[in-house]
Amino acid sequence: MSSIEGAFSPDGPLAREIAQFRPRPQQREMACRIGDAIAGNRVLVVEAGTGTGKTYAYLVPALLSGGKVIVSTGTKTLQDQLFNRDLPRVRKALKVPVSIALLKGRANYVCFYHLARNAGEGRFASAGDAADFRTIARFAQTTTTGDKAECAGVREDSPAWLAATSTRDNCLGQDCPDVKECFVLEARRRAMEADLVVVNHHLFFADVMLRDEGLGELLPACNTVIFDEAHQLPEVASLFFGESVSTAQLVELARDTRAETLAAAADCRDLIDRARAVEKAARDLRLVFGPESERLSLAQLEEREGFQQALDTLEEVIEAFAAVLQTQAERSEGLGNCLRRCDEIRERIEKWRSCTGDELIRWVEVFSQSAALNATPLYIGGIFRRQLQAQPRAWVFTSATLAVGTSFGHYCGEMGLSGLEPEPMTEIWGSPFDYGEQALLYAPMGMPEPNDRGYVEAVARVALPLVIASKGRAFVLCTSLRAMREVHERIRAGLEQAGVDLPVLLQGECSRSELLDRFRQRGNAVLVASQSFWEGVDVAGEALSLVIIDKLPFAPPDDPVLTARVDHLRRNGRNPFMHYQLPRAVINMKQGAGRLIRSETDRGVLCVCDPRMIDKPYGKIVWRSLPPMRRTRSEADAVAYLEAL
Repeated sequence: MSSIEGAFSPDGPLAREIAQFRPRPQQREMACRIGDAIAGNRVLVVEAGTGTGKTYAYLVPALLSGGKVIVSTGTKTLQDQLFNRDLPRVRKALKVPVSIALLKGRANYVCFYHLARNAGEGRFASAGDAADFRTIARFAQTTTTGDKAECAGVREDSPAWLAATSTRDNCLGQDCPDVKECFVLEARRRAMEADLVVVNHHLFFADVMLRDEGLGELLPACNTVIFDEAHQLPEVASLFFGESVSTAQLVELARDTRAETLAAAADCRDLIDRARAVEKAARDLRLVFGPESERLSLAQLEEREGFQQALDTLEEVIEAFAAVLQTQAERSEGLGNCLRRCDEIRERIEKWRSCTGDELIRWVEVFSQSAALNATPLYIGGIFRRQLQAQPRAWVFTSATLAVGTSFGHYCGEMGLSGLEPEPMTEIWGSPFDYGEQALLYAPMGMPEPNDRGYVEAVARVALPLVIASKGRAFVLCTSLRAMREVHERIRAGLEQAGVDLPVLLQGECSRSELLDRFRQRGNAVLVASQSFWEGVDVAGEALSLVIIDKLPFAPPDDPVLTARVDHLRRNGRNPFMHYQLPRAVINMKQGAGRLIRSETDRGVLCVCDPRMIDKPYGKIVWRSLPPMRRTRSEADAVAYLEAL
């Protein structure tokens, strides 16, 4: 028996040392397969259903491999869980002398320079933000890591963190007066020395693209890369392999320049005025668009009145700003860094305006307070493939949702894994949960087509009796913010009219972590949310017994990146719907459905309102990709099931 297989045996080290450990054949087989991939420097793509225990399945062979391993996660939540809980447990059970390190992007670490610079300025929107800043300042004096996840008194999304951390843009690097105390540099040093490093996908690709000084050393030194939550990689890779510049970066640059000018060049009033002009021009560019968030193609931008003029004005204003900043840059490290940032932003805008050809998709994403100019690669597979072939090492890709049916063709194609020599190894291990007993899939009858004007009202009408029967304890997951807000209002009004008192929470009312805390604590809440709650959310137990999905999660047909990729596939004689849109929707659907059953004792109903899952020929591909739940089209069955829980 191999040491990996032995670790998972009923009387092995994991069973002896970890109280919650239960031997599962899927987990043991997956671990052995990963061990084979590591030993042979192979590429392995693994789908492991919820409850398989994939974390231990890759940690055991990683810790026993004897080489340097990078484990990359899609979320910081899983990153922290791995480093603080799972890794120490497994390492202790296996009794292996493996050093481990946690590495995040620099915006996750307190920066002494920015903390000191902003301490006396009092530029906070509320007394709460100012109090958060004081808490962070006290935390900085006692922490050994500087990791903001350890500062329990301040929310992760508090605006105070912007004044207490650095970014790639405003970090002074080796010129910083506090460089010897820098938490970022210390975290990198530990990562370089460790046998196993836990990073996240964003940081991994920053390393690949050498966008951060010093980070490019991580990847060449490792023998194995393991991606958990690997379904997120195509999206993250597109972000890093492309180019982006936002009005928010310009506003931040303008504010930082004003602060640095007051500290080191207060006699140069012209620079302060020029910085204000940059901030105004950046905000004016954002005001060209409406109040709602949107994504616009190049063709749509050409038709948008005022866009070209606002962009021309912004470039002129930046040019004038840079000319004055050049004359003051030597007066402090901070001003010198502002000039470097200004030059980089000018270069990115110029690149965005001038790039042509089929390889890059130019588009703009509009947020509530900012707008970003993006140039996204049409296809990231070729770029990523070069990383795979750079030097021999093992690559493991794992998630609960990578396959469409039993095929990994879509995922391997997107990531450039198809056609490698040798071919990637692929495996699917289903969930050990008994979905036939634990869950019911309900597809309501009589639903209108999703593009019907009354569709959202019909979704709320379907949801109401289910929510009442389950006594809350429900997620209602919508594919658009507009539908989310309307469904929330209709469910809230319907419950009020029925005289049923249940808390109905809405994404955006507060931070994601606060919403989840409220949902868990109340025990009878309904949470209406959109895409950001479709994955990475784990509510085990009775607090969640019902998941309602309004539509199959196809990307909006007017999405600029989707449109460009669809056109490209069509020109190459392929069916964009079957080769790209449907596989992506299936993978997203599996993520949303995966919120329901999180443990052996969970039970509940998954309601998919979209009639296309039943009426369209491709609907079979969707529901056959979901866990094998018992199925019904009867509302009475679904209500009775929920009432019996």
